[in-house]
Formats: sequence, C-alpha cells, structure tokens
Amino acid sequence: MKCFSFLFFRLPILSLVLLVSMSCGDEGETRKRKEKKVSESIDVLGALPESVIDPPDNPTNPQKVELGRLLFYDPILSGNRDVACATCHQPDFNYAEFLETSIGVNGTGSGSKRQFRTPNSIPFVKRNSQSILNTAFNGITNHGEYNPVLAPMFWDLRAKGLEEQALIPIKTLEEMRGHAYTEETILDEVIARIRNIPEYQTRFGEVFSGETNPVHANNLAKAIAAYERTLVANQSRFDQYMRGDSNALSLSEKDGLNLFLRTGCAKCHNGPMLSDFKLHTLGVPDTQNRQESDAGVHNNYAFRTPSLRNLRYTAPYMHSGRFATLDQVLLFYEDVAGGKIENPHVTASQMDPLARKMDVNFRDISGIVEFLNTLNDDSFDKTVPTRVPSGLKVKGNVE
Repeated sequence: MKCFSFLFFRLPILSLVLLVSMSCGDEGETRKRKEKKVSESIDVLGALPESVIDPPDNPTNPQKVELGRLLFYDPILSGNRDVACATCHQPDFNYAEFLETSIGVNGTGSGSKRQFRTPNSIPFVKRNSQSILNTAFNGITNHGEYNPVLAPMFWDLRAKGLEEQALIPIKTLEEMRGHAYTEETILDEVIARIRNIPEYQTRFGEVFSGETNPVHANNLAKAIAAYERTLVANQSRFDQYMRGDSNALSLSEKDGLNLFLRTGCAKCHNGPMLSDFKLHTLGVPDTQNRQESDAGVHNNYAFRTPSLRNLRYTAPYMHSGRFATLDQVLLFYEDVAGGKIENPHVTASQMDPLARKMDVNFRDISGIVEFLNTLNDDSFDKTVPTRVPSGLKVKGNVE
C-alpha cells in the first residue's frame, strides 16, 4: 500500500514537470520561430515602368537601335569572327543560353548541342550567361528610381551601364576575343574591320551625324546599348497585378506570392526587378566546367542577386549554372537556412546572414514556383536580322 500510495502522489508531480518542460520547449520553439520571422510586405515589390530611361549622352532613335541590332548579331566583333553577342544571348532563351556556362570562342552549335571544336585551348566562359532582357532597368528601386549610367552589370558588378558592359565581352578571352589578339588590341582591330565595311560606315555616319569619324569604340558601345534597351518584358501578369488588376493572379498564385514574402525571398529579391543588385555570399557550388574555384570579385564568393523575371526561359540558374530547376534552387535555400554550405571553399563566417534567416520549407516550394511563373512575359522583341553587313553568319557559328 505504501508503494501504491507513493506512486499516487508522485504521478501528478511528474505530470506537472512534464507539462512545464513541454511548455518551456514550446516557448523555445516559438521564440526560435519569432527570431526567424522574415516576412516582408508586398510594398517591397513593384511593377516595371512602361518605358526605359536613356543616358543623357545616348538618346535612342530607330536608326541607332537597328545599327545596334546588326552589331549584336555580327561575329565581326570577335577575334576569330566566329562569335557574336547573340551567340550566348539568344532570343529563344530570353537572351540568355541554356547551358551551365557558355562556350564562346572556338565553339559550334547552339543550345545543349553547342560544343568546342577540336583542337581547343579555350576554356568555358567563367559564369552562367545572364539574360540581357530588362537590363535597361538594372538598379531600379521600388520607387521607380534608377540611373542608366550607373546601372549595375554582371554577376560581380564590375561594370556600370549598358555602354560599359557592351565592350567587356569583346575583350574577354573565352567570350569573344580568343588568342589572336590581346585585351589591349582587340577593340582597335574590331573598329578597323567595321571601318572597312561600307554599310557600317554609312550607318554609323547617319546615326552619329555630327562626328567626322563616327566609327569608334564609344559609338560601338552606344549603338549596342541602345538596342539592348529595347529588349524589355514589362507586361507580365505580376506587372498587371501590381498596377491594380487584382484578377491578374489566381488565388493559388497569390498564395505563392504570400509564401515568397513570408519565407524571406524578398529580403534580396525586391523592387520591380526582384533584385537588390547587391553582392551576397550563399555558398553556391562551383561550375564543373572550370578547374579553378570562382571566388568572385572580392574573393569572398559573393555574387549579385539575379532578377527573377522570365525564369521559365533562363535555366539553369545561379552564377555557376549548377541548378537546372527552380525547385532545386529553393531546396538549396532550405539547406542554407538549415546551416548547410554546399561550396567547400566557403566558410560559415562568410555566409550572408539574410540567407541564414530564410524560412523555406519543402511544402512551400511548389507554391513559390507557381508565383514565380507569373513573372514571365513572352512578348519581348525576338527579331533576328536575316543578314549582317560583314557577310558572316548571323549569330556566329551556331549551326
């Protein structure tokens, strides 16, 4: 009896201890969830403007845009005359390319069938080919403010403005230059070639009529940039929704939008371009196409937040092109939030705290992807010239 009596009085005490313990545990979990709360308001997002802003020294006109289009598709700009800007930025792929990292110089074929010719001593392009579509809006804030002269470019922000960006691929070994010319001499060579083509002489003269010798590198960059500023996709269903059409998104897409905001994606993917245009270290695995690890411009593995617009057409994703689907990207962020680092060269202290605070769960992924698909707009200009003034193959060696 004494034994049973002892148990009788002990059980309530044990239950009380368990309840207190469970309560403390619940409080701890609640506190953790509160600490990890990262939800943003829809006010951090926005629709793209209906029109673009030109730099003061490069106002657009139809003749300049057409000249830029021809130059964009003409392999005369490359060292070996085999690569054009359009080789790696194709209309069918949202002016990007369906490869982990691109094959520029000494390549042949298009899309997944593109490969190096043999023999070959040219490396793959260092990073995934970013879309040129909507780069006219790079740097735009949620209040519609941006300066086209200072627009951030490339994965590492090493250039500002489309004019500066336009000439860098021409000077880059694996993209367009090749071994035949140095970085210091390639532009002079390209300009000399263009001057020897009567049609280009005429077109440059018409576009830049106030100049005695209009064929030079600055005007080359201005023409290409003027064309690239026409490549916009600003009529997505998300744009319509943000402009006031509440029926532009379905209920499930609106749920996906709320998940996007709640999980913390909008901490970096904000504004009309859904990018803060800042560098973040996420520990993304390196491309397998290059032997060396890509540590970025500051050697801390930080890369620019990409835009989320038209993702349907721009796979694979991230600077290294390592993720083939949006589901894989979101699973990566779930792992990052859980403390996993997929790049062995990145330390925990380097990881961006914003990524650590994200709250992406597997159950949310399909909803977020459904929302991301509302950012697609296929109505952009896909016009490809039937010929280029040099007489070379349009888009270079892609057939």
